[in-house]
Amino acid sequence: VQLQASGGGLVQPGGSLRLSCAASGRTFGSYSVAWFRQGPGKEREFVAVIRWNSQITYYADSVKGRFTISRGDAANTVYLQMDSLKPEDTAVYYCAAGSRIITSNLRQEAGYDYWGQETLVTVSS
Repeated sequence: VQLQASGGGLVQPGGSLRLSCAASGRTFGSYSVAWFRQGPGKEREFVAVIRWNSQITYYADSVKGRFTISRGDAANTVYLQMDSLKPEDTAVYYCAAGSRIITSNLRQEAGYDYWGQETLVTVSS
């Protein structure tokens, strides 16, 4: 599975962006698809995840209520809608996919088998 992340860019505080993660080679099927991010001088951190079949979602506390992860109409696309963006959301964002991840591991990088390239989000006035 190859993942392609896109949609990053420069946005002012309070603005919105929508990131896309598209899979080639297969559909997301029974996978869990997540977004992680790494800010300047920080470690990579979990942002959000969706279980493809059940559409159950989990979010980091720092983005809850502002970000929404969702499935696209195509069976190989996941979106991350980011609203009310803050400067601290500035980071490179990665999408990742994995199968058979138990709930307690969904926020851990190690559970994901496939990673896309990063897309840069910069929140600045």
